Parts: sequence; structure tokens; C-alpha cells
Amino acid sequence: MQKFEKINRVSGTIEYKGDKSISHRAVIFACMADGISKISNLSGSEDVNSTAGIFKSLGCEINNEGKDLIIKGRGYKGFKATSSYLDAGNSGTTARLLSGLLMNQNFSSTMIGDESLSQRPMKRIIEPLRQMGGNFFPTDENTLPMRIEPSNNIAPINYVLPIPSAQIKSAIVLSALHLDEPSTIIENLPSRNHTELMLNLRVEQKDSQNIITASKKNYPNPFEIFVPGDISSAAFFIVLTLLSKDSELTINNVSLNPQRACYVELLKQMGADIEIQPVKSSLGEPIGNLIVRSSKLKNITIPASAIPLIIDELPVLTICGLMAEGDFEFLHAAELRVKESDRISAMVKNLRALGVEVEEFPDGLHIVKSENQLNESPVFDSFGDHRIAMSFGILSLILESGGSINNFECVNISNPDFVKQIQGIVK
Repeated sequence: MQKFEKINRVSGTIEYKGDKSISHRAVIFACMADGISKISNLSGSEDVNSTAGIFKSLGCEINNEGKDLIIKGRGYKGFKATSSYLDAGNSGTTARLLSGLLMNQNFSSTMIGDESLSQRPMKRIIEPLRQMGGNFFPTDENTLPMRIEPSNNIAPINYVLPIPSAQIKSAIVLSALHLDEPSTIIENLPSRNHTELMLNLRVEQKDSQNIITASKKNYPNPFEIFVPGDISSAAFFIVLTLLSKDSELTINNVSLNPQRACYVELLKQMGADIEIQPVKSSLGEPIGNLIVRSSKLKNITIPASAIPLIIDELPVLTICGLMAEGDFEFLHAAELRVKESDRISAMVKNLRALGVEVEEFPDGLHIVKSENQLNESPVFDSFGDHRIAMSFGILSLILESGGSINNFECVNISNPDFVKQIQGIVK
């Protein structure tokens, strides 16, 4: 159990390890390339370590040189077979993206994951990849473990995404990179575009749709990249600063990708004092600094179109909404039910443990502000979910009596330095 006491204020400067989503892709594309790539400021998360571990099993040379990661890729269809299971750990990104790559290799492989990942849906990527000719053999529930057999019938696809999902989109792209003829992916609502940027894919906008085209001509070559700081990790510290009195925090070299920093714009609409300073870019990814100051916030209506872009930040935005003026609500977020935990249920249970009146919906929740006194020294449950753990860690830091979180060690999945970073900026 991790105990947090109420803080007085936030002050200082912080810089994060690399963005998790970009780090995954940097490792994947470097291992696919024929030659040596250098990745600076890679994420230190367990999820990214799972991706790198699988590629080591597939014959890639991956070594640390100072603060950089040097990868000698295997080239087109150059991975070697292994008799070992490919363990994705807790990482849905690893399992789903690599499925599109492994279906094009000349050997069989079996993907496994931890207990949580083994309950998460894989059908969403199996269906389009099977339409391309992939041979997948998951459990009867379409979950891991999943055997992937080679196929001689892989063909391009023209696919409309049923839900906005960077993982489905990227899995299809990773398969399409092995084909001479192009595949097209059509999304009606935007999702994270790191894959498109890093591979310089063609993206057309037509009738409010994005049409992404990928083929073998986009297959990655060796590269160097500085991975910008994780904007999702920054969200917890931004919220803490906004809700603490007399506070100011500078966050350097963080990702400013508009499809990842959408929550920053929503916070500014709520009245947040956040100054954005663009600095540079790396492989198409914009990087900059944020200066965050204490603010009086007022809740707003969160548009349905923003939900896919803030899905990972919704737990900590809920903490922000709890403390802002007016009732807080989000809807259209049923995807939260199939993350590392059922995040809607997890948040509702923890909020009720605090004594908050909250209504639960299939796709969201509604917090009603009341005059009831909150419970003192609450004990929250992480439900084994890193974002739930960190969100209620932030809440505990601003509660008068503090709070505790059970099974807090799950934060290592995305930010193993969370507690140390907090200690460095709170007074």
C-alpha cells in the first residue's frame, strides 16, 4: 500500500522519459529496418521493455550505449524463429501491433501476456488481419494466448475502422508494409497518428475522414530519434499543479502532438493556466515545454469527438472534474471498460469509497457535487491498473487527510519513477 500525505504546493521543473506510444513504435521500426538505429530518451516502462524483449527473442541486437538505445534491425522478413513464447506482459500495444508483423514472417509464433492482458479483446485486430490472409489461433474468447501461423495468401485491404483505434490502424499498417500493393485504412474519427508520422505515410482528408495508405515502399529504414517526454505521464502532474495553491511547474521536452495533447486544450477551456512553448520536432513529432500554474477550474461538456484522443487521460481528468466547479460528466467512453481494468467501474468504486455521489453509465460516469463531507484517509484500490493508481495518488495528494492506494506497484507499467518525481516537485 502506498500512502500519500496532503502537499502544500508544487514547484520546480520536470522532464519525463520518452512517450510510451512513440517508444513502442521506435523499437518496432528500428528492429524491422536493415541496419543500425539510435533511440534517445526511450520510455523506461515495463510495456516498452516487453516490446524490446520480444524482438530480442526474434534475433535483434538491442544494447544500451549511455542514455541511448542502439538497435541492429533484421530487415524485411529477417526475424528468426524462436521456440519460446513471445511474452507481451501487460502491453496491449505490443500484442496488437506485433500481430500485424508476425503474420508476415515465415515461421510460427505464439503470443502470451499476463493475467490482465489475457482478458483483453484481440478480436478487433484479428478480424481485419484475417481479411488480409493472416492465420490466427486465439482462445475461444478471442484472447491471448494466440498462435500465429505463416501464410502464403497475404493481400492488401481497404478497411474502415469500426472504432477509432491507433492499435487496429497500426496493426494493419505493419502487415501492409510487407506488400507491394497499397492498403488503405479509413477512420471516421481521428486516433493517435504516431505510426503515420514516423513512417511518413500518405494521409488524405476527405469528407471528414482520414484515409491512410501504406505499402512496402513505406518499410522503415534505419533512423535516429529523440523520443519526446510522455504527455500522458505529464497529465497527472499538470492536474496536481492546477489543483494545488500557489504552484507552478515547468515540463520540458514533452510531446506536443495535437492528437495527444488534446486534453491540454480541454483543460485550458476549463480555465487552466497552461503556457505552451514549441521547441523542435523529431521524425515529425512536435516537442516543446509547458508551464503550468494553479488555476480555478470550471467543468465543461466534453465533446464525443475528443474522447478517443483523451481516453488514457480520462481517469485523471475525472479527478480534475471532481475538484472543479460544477458537475462533471463524460460519455462515449465504453473503451475504458476493456483497458488494464474496467476503468469506469474502478473510478466509480474509488469515488464512492471517498463518499462522492457518482452515477455510472455503460460508457461513462457523472459526478454530482454535494455538501456531504468526504471520508477521511480513504483507501483506494488500483485494480492493478497504473492509470487508476496514479490518478488516485494525485487525488490523495490534495485531500486534507491524504489517502492510500492498494497495489500501487502497477505504476511501473508506464512510469516507474512516479513517486520519486512527485517527491522532487512537491513542497
